[in-house]
Order: sequence, then structure tokens, then C-alpha cells
Amino acid sequence: MTSAKVEFSVQMTCEKCVQAVRNSLSNVEGIQNVQISLEDGTVVVDSTVPYSVVQEKIENSGRRAVLKGYGGTGASAVAMLGGDSGYSAGDQIRGVIRFVQAGEDCIIDGTIDGLNPGPHGVHVHECGDISKGCESVGEHFNPHNTPHGGPGDDLTKRHYGDLGNIMADESGRATFRIVDNVLKVWDIIGRSLVVTDGPDDLGKGESPRSKVDGNSGNRLTCGIIARASGLFQNTKKICACDGITLWDERDRSVTGWKHSKNGVATSKTVCLIF
Repeated sequence: MTSAKVEFSVQMTCEKCVQAVRNSLSNVEGIQNVQISLEDGTVVVDSTVPYSVVQEKIENSGRRAVLKGYGGTGASAVAMLGGDSGYSAGDQIRGVIRFVQAGEDCIIDGTIDGLNPGPHGVHVHECGDISKGCESVGEHFNPHNTPHGGPGDDLTKRHYGDLGNIMADESGRATFRIVDNVLKVWDIIGRSLVVTDGPDDLGKGESPRSKVDGNSGNRLTCGIIARASGLFQNTKKICACDGITLWDERDRSVTGWKHSKNGVATSKTVCLIF
């Protein structure tokens, strides 16, 4: 499976902290090549699992962590769903999705909260206009005017923007990592990512909408795909959003961005990832 490097700022004050972080990441399937710098306060890993899983493992050591960079030398991008940077029906859905080009593969790595449990279609749409919510982002990104399909289909039987389905758990959270060999990051910056309320039938259903959008239902949430910091490109220690430190911003985001889905409280850090 295609791996990507992920860089975190981690609060570490001594060698004991370093060892605790190292232990938290050891023997975890999909996490390898762990590099820790106490001087810089950074942890860099090669990962084939979602970045949120790596962050959770680090924070299980008792140290706070903030994502700084994702990917290697390839192009990187990010889409924010909900809040001030995106759109969500009812403003209940929030998420961060990162894109990185790793050779011929595009890695799509994200976490979304506030969904109904079950599968949801996810697609790249042609426009980055959310002035009218998800209705103004156009149709699926489809430069060759081909029928809708699934991510495993031949290029003549899928849209470039067809990414299949993600699965939300009982708490309403979807954590996913998709590797697609058709999509290229430089082709989608300025476009948008959309999540639908129903599953995508991958063009194999009986509905007339199957070959159009997978009959995946209404557009629940969307966000513009913007250029993002790659590995070692983000040197910020102050959040550009409001001028406070990344640790204060992280804590405020965790306490300030909460909602309840089926009685389960969820939260998501939203700043300092660009």
C-alpha cells in the first residue's frame, strides 16, 4: 500500500517524552520509520493509515500533537467541510480531508464527524464555488465526459472525481484513507469535495441516476480544495486564523468544535494544517 510521510508538532520536554511517543507508535500496523526530534518538537512517520490514527496514538502517550505537514515532494491540498471554510446542511457535519500526490497515486486522507452511520458517497466536483452551498459546485469532475462509475473502474467507465464510499461508524465519524491512481492533486486544486447522504452504487444500479452520480442522494457537505503545506513546509508556531499559539488554538478547537450525534460528543481540531 502507498505510504506517505506525516509530520506533527508534539509537546515534548525531555528524553522520557521522546521514549513515550516512540513506544506509542511502536508495533502499530501501518506506522513505520518513526523520526523524533526533541529539539524541534516534531515527529515524522511513514504511514499507510489515516493521519488521525497516528495523532491519536501519539496523544495516547499523554503529549499533545498537531498536524504540520503531509506528504513528501509531491503536491498537497486540503478541503475543510463545515464551519467558515466549507458548507454543511444544518452545519452539523465537520471534517478535514487532505490530498497528497505520491508518484502516480493520489492519497485522500480524512476524518469527518456528524454523519449518519453507514456508507456515504464522496466525489470531487468541477467547481470551487460554495456561494450557494453544495448546489453551486457543479457536477462531478469529469474532463472526458465518461459515465459515472467506481474508483476501481477503467477511465472510460468512471469520472475522475469518483472516489466511491466512506463508512461512518455509530458515533457518526468516518475515518478513511483512499489511494486513487487517476486523480492528480494539481488537477483538483480550486475544485471541491462533496459528501452525499446516501451510498454511491458505483454506476451499477438500476436507477437512471446510477450513471450520473451513483444515485447517492443529496449533497450533505462540501469544501473547496485548496493548496496545503507539504512535509517540512509549515514552520508556523502562531495560528494565522487568530494570532494565538498552535497549542492554545488546538485546545480551543477541541473544546469549541463539538456536537452530539446520537448522544455521542465529537470534536475536531481545525486550524494549523495549511
